[in-house]
Amino acid sequence: MNTNLADIFPTTYRDRFRTAAGRGEQVSEIRLRISRPAILMEGDREYFLRDDGVYTKHMEQAWHPDRQALEEILSHLCQYSLYAYEDELRQGYITIEGGHRVGVVGQAVQESVGAIRTIKHISALNIRIAHQVLGAADPVLPYIYKGGSLYNTLIVSPPGCGKTTLLRDMVRQISGGNAYGPARTVGVVDERSEIAGCYMGQPQNDLGPRSDVLDACPKALGMMMLLRSMSPAVLAVDELGSGEEVRAVRMAASCGVSLMATVHGMDMQDAQAKPGMGELLAEGIFTCMLVLKRDRQGRCRVRQIFHRRRMDGIWEEVARDDAAGWL
Repeated sequence: MNTNLADIFPTTYRDRFRTAAGRGEQVSEIRLRISRPAILMEGDREYFLRDDGVYTKHMEQAWHPDRQALEEILSHLCQYSLYAYEDELRQGYITIEGGHRVGVVGQAVQESVGAIRTIKHISALNIRIAHQVLGAADPVLPYIYKGGSLYNTLIVSPPGCGKTTLLRDMVRQISGGNAYGPARTVGVVDERSEIAGCYMGQPQNDLGPRSDVLDACPKALGMMMLLRSMSPAVLAVDELGSGEEVRAVRMAASCGVSLMATVHGMDMQDAQAKPGMGELLAEGIFTCMLVLKRDRQGRCRVRQIFHRRRMDGIWEEVARDDAAGWL
């Protein structure tokens, strides 16, 4: 996380990113497309990047990277060994030092039907800048514990609204112990390398002293592997969705493991309507739900917190808006 933003680029391109590096805490994405304007995102605010690195609101003034620029930048990000990153590239992204994730698109080369061997003729890069917010989970900690025990907690959030940031800090504080509960061993299945931001197997984000990370592994498989090999007290996964993942969550719950997970959704009703997820919620697998949203100023907010009543299975709102706090 200490990597200077400009240093992730080849020397010949660093001057273009000096201004962005000075605003590194605000920059969330850098999008580079062949013969298209270079765009930087700071939250929900969009800026164009001039050839001299200065921000502008005028698209016609923007730097338009060519194919050579993208290939040189990607080669540098892969430490000049694209072959070493082939397994990651076939997934459409790589993770670099600092935990930053780089999405890659171009011409897919198929290995077999439904399987990608690599991507060539790169046409665009999306550099997502990693930001760890220590203390992001502080406002919700009182609601995910009861008498020192953890609720199985589901975070419901629209895309880009801080669910992974919140989950990451929940893992950190659960692993380290806090005022509401003792320290626990946490198994993290980080399929897309976004929670821990692993680089060469080493987490770049602080997940606490008792967290074990299985990086770049499918969630359903990873949950079973961690249960068998690492004996976690808590399992954490991001973006549940498939039927296999739902079945793995059900299996983990039957083993007595506490669960921390996220799912895309606008509200509780949206989560309940999702195939598989609705079943888990109806069965009482999850007993706490955190619903996130973005306010008019673009800040991510915990809008509502629900607990599932044991006696009748009804979800009861226990906090909303200011009572839950800001991320």
